[in-house]
Amino acid sequence: MTTPPPGLRERKKQATREALREAALRLAVERGPDQVRVEDIAEAAGVSPRTYNNYFASREQAIVSAVTADREARIAAAVAARPAGVHLADAVTEAVVEQYTNTSEREREALLLITTRTALRDAFLDATAGIEPPLTAVIAERLGEAGAHTARVLAASVAAVVRIALEGWLRPAGNAGAAGSFGAGGLLVPSGSLPDQLRAALAPLAPAFDAAERRTRP
Repeated sequence: MTTPPPGLRERKKQATREALREAALRLAVERGPDQVRVEDIAEAAGVSPRTYNNYFASREQAIVSAVTADREARIAAAVAARPAGVHLADAVTEAVVEQYTNTSEREREALLLITTRTALRDAFLDATAGIEPPLTAVIAERLGEAGAHTARVLAASVAAVVRIALEGWLRPAGNAGAAGSFGAGGLLVPSGSLPDQLRAALAPLAPAFDAAERRTRP
């Protein structure tokens, strides 16, 4: 199924959203997140604070969006692009790992900034919920009409598991002040390999994906 190109209104909205998140990240890097106001972001993007509020609920959400933008759609697209012979569990796992770990220099800079503030980390973790809708649609297409409900359950499970893996990566187990949790200046140091943590967290879902595929085979 071919998706029609977005209309002018939608393109304008997308351009405004991109301008806001780029301005939010730039100002946060230049001044520090705590020195950036919503009004500053709106002014830098050339819109009003009221318009800003139509796109983001907080400055943290806008800053984090510079890293997470379109990631949910890219995960779904990567799953859809896998050959039909590839197990759905493997397709989802590799898509998630790829989109969360193959980051640009700009995204790595933003992620480093995110690790410095609790509010930014929370917004980053909350963004994982966006995985569910587009992934549900892709899984449902693979499973057919009979698997629509199962697709939603599986996609929601993936979103929850990714959040758990990221929490473990960003917030090492034990006391928050324990050795190894924080580096110089109190910055949180992510723990271990993120690809390994994502794969380990997603592994328990594989039997459910396999069972769903078996039930929907002709």
